[in-house]
Parts: sequence; C-alpha cells; structure tokens
Amino acid sequence: MFEKALSGNRGYWGWIFFLLAVIGVGFVCYLKQLTTGLGITGMSRDVSWGLYIAQFTFLVGVAASAVMVVLPYYLHNTKVFGRITILGEFLAIAAVTMCLTFIIVDLGQPGRAFNIILHPTPHSILFWDMVVLSGYLLLNVVITHVTLDAERTGEAPPKWIKPVIILSIPWAISIHTVTAFIYSGLAARPFWMTAILAPRFLASAFSSGPALLILFCLILMRFTRFDPGWEAIQKMALIVTYAMLANIFFILMEVFTTFYSDIPEHLAHFKYLYWGLDGHHELVPFMWASAILAVFSALVLVNPKLRMQRSWLRWACLAVVASVWLEKGLGMVVTGFVPSPLGGVTQYLPTLREVLITLGIYALGALMITGFYHIALAVRGELRSASPS
Repeated sequence: MFEKALSGNRGYWGWIFFLLAVIGVGFVCYLKQLTTGLGITGMSRDVSWGLYIAQFTFLVGVAASAVMVVLPYYLHNTKVFGRITILGEFLAIAAVTMCLTFIIVDLGQPGRAFNIILHPTPHSILFWDMVVLSGYLLLNVVITHVTLDAERTGEAPPKWIKPVIILSIPWAISIHTVTAFIYSGLAARPFWMTAILAPRFLASAFSSGPALLILFCLILMRFTRFDPGWEAIQKMALIVTYAMLANIFFILMEVFTTFYSDIPEHLAHFKYLYWGLDGHHELVPFMWASAILAVFSALVLVNPKLRMQRSWLRWACLAVVASVWLEKGLGMVVTGFVPSPLGGVTQYLPTLREVLITLGIYALGALMITGFYHIALAVRGELRSASPS
C-alpha cells in the first residue's frame, strides 16, 4: 500500500518537497546540537525543560484524542464516524512519533534513551511513560494496517483486531494521564503539583485533537473527493464543545484555588504566567491570547447556528488548537520552573536553532500525515485527479 504515497500531482509533490526542506533545515540544526550540546538552546540549569518537552506535552494530547472517534465507532456503533476513524488513528501515529522525537532531541545524546530499556525502573513514571507511548504507537500501527488492508481487499477485518481496538481505548487515556503524573508528582514544583492536572490534560486533549481532525477533514473535502459526512463533523464539533468547556472550567478552578488560598509558592507561578514577575513578562501576552481564543471558541461552539456554519466552525477549531497549544505547548512546562524552588526568576527564550529543530519535527509529522491520508484516500479511490497546481 505504501507505493500509493508515491503518486500525486505537482501540488502534492510541491508540498512534500517543502516539508522535506523544513525537515532538512531542522536536521542540520540538530547535528549542531548533537556536536555542541544543549547549550545552543535557551534552556539552563534553572529551566531544564523548554520548547521540546512543551511540544511533547501538547502532542501527547493530540495522540490521545484519537479515542474520541474510536470509542463511539467501535463501542457505541456510531456509524457516522466510520469514514474518519482511520484518519484519527493515523493522526495518533504521527503525533506519537513526534512525541518520541521531541524526547530524543531533548535528551542531548540519543543513546541515553536506551538506558530506560537496559536499566528499567518500574517505580519511575518516566519508565511507564515510555511503555504507554511505545505501546500506543504499536497498537495504532497494527490497527491501521489491518483495517486498511481489509478495506483494500474488500474483506471484513479479522476478528482478533476488535480486542486490540478495544485495548487501545483505555491505553489512549493512559498516555496523557501518565504524562500528567510526570509533572504532578514533582513536589518541588507547586505549579504542577495539583490533582486536577490529569483531568486538565485530558480535557484539553479531547478538545484540541478532534478540532485538529475537523480541520484536516475540511482540508481533504476542499482538495479531494473525500466526504466524511457533515453529521460526523458536527458530532466531533459537539465533542470539542464539551471538552473545551471542561478545559476552561478546570483552568478557572485552578485560578480560584490559587488566588483564594493566597499561598505564595503557588501564587508566584500564576502571577508570572498572567501578569509577569520581577520584570519578566515574556509569557503574559501569549497566555492572555490563549484565554481570549478559548473564550471565543467556546462562544462560537455553544451556539448551534454558528457551529453549523462551516466558516465559523473552521475559525472556532483553529482557535481551540491555538489556545491549547499556547497553554500547554508554551506556558505549562516553562512556568513550572519559574520561579525556581529558591525563588529565582530565570528568563527562558528558545533560540533560533531550537525553533528550527521544533519546526523540523512538526514537518516530519505533517509528512507522515500527508502520506498516510494519501494512502487511505487512494485505497478508497477518493483522490481527486486535480489539475497540477
């Protein structure tokens, strides 16, 4: 089936070569990091996790969100999701691959990743994070290969794949729960040490992931003959609505608890995030932008008349993805280190090389999604023989 990804018009190949160029630039920058060390990044002794781990945190949520189409389709027989379930699973494969890549580039030396395998420590949350991520990747690879191959041959999928699909549902929830435990288990980091962190992660995942999938469906409808069905898109939009409202509610509960209790160690992090601290305001505009986008998306999505309109739905989904990315992919990780346990405020700004490596990894994920979706639509015969433009 993979040979189907090697056919396409000039527009398709132009996009592929653009992604390859971005990956190449990122890889060259990574070679510099590999030889020089993490000193080329903006990270320091006080802020030891930066842009790389922040993207890992965001993308774990995108990967886990595939469960929001798999669960209704396979457990509740919601047939309208039949045409997009494979797209959600392919998105999960690309997202997990990017997650693992971000971890590797953050380690400095890739060989250090083998220490988790060669010297397993079951009492470590990092060990279990490796287990659930690699296991979830394997599950989705098996599921997509078997189901798509059955569709290609016109046969029913083998019966043994159904238990594998059912297993992937709780496994999807576990990958983001374990990721939240990595942070909330650190007693010296008050910003992360909250029991509601895992529910917050899941709520943001179940809003941003399906929103991203809706955007992909709208793009495919524009450039191919693929039609996921407006009913399926609206059901996904309803999932995004409820999850985004829950995400906003959880954040407000954190804000109320922090400011009402007035505990200095907790309060300092939120002040840095939304008002600045000791003259440092680097994240303030981004966090207020995240809040505004979250409110805007919620107001649009809760209004059925606006949600039913394609243009409004597109803008609302873009706002959801941008809001969650700013909150998790930018502010969540860095703010856990600022101020430090000793009260120091260390400025963190990613360097140009750090940004280019990050863009290269995102381009790798976009390349995987492009190829996977191209294969899926080719198998279904829904690729438009468009003019090469």
